[in-house]
Amino acid sequence: MNMPEDHPDSPGVATTIQDEAAAPELLPPYRVLLHNDDVNNMLDVVGWLTELTPLNRAAAAEVTLEAHMRGMAPVVVVHHELAEFYRDRLRSRLLTVSIEPTD
Repeated sequence: MNMPEDHPDSPGVATTIQDEAAAPELLPPYRVLLHNDDVNNMLDVVGWLTELTPLNRAAAAEVTLEAHMRGMAPVVVVHHELAEFYRDRLRSRLLTVSIEPTD
């Protein structure tokens, strides 16, 4: 069975698909920041960072130590909605966390 020449599957017809979003705009990045507090012990904080964020144990320990020593440390940089999600998850464990846009 032959297809008509104007059929899209016909070998003689070239089809063009225009990509309306050829270069999608990237979502602006936000930092999730862990603040030091006098309530939570460091081992618990490392465990919660590992459980509730994509950090592995070594990275979570570095973030925890930096927050302890400097008062604040970046946890992850992600788009705004995901930053809010991580902030809320960490706050559910009574950690002091904020988010801010990156420069």
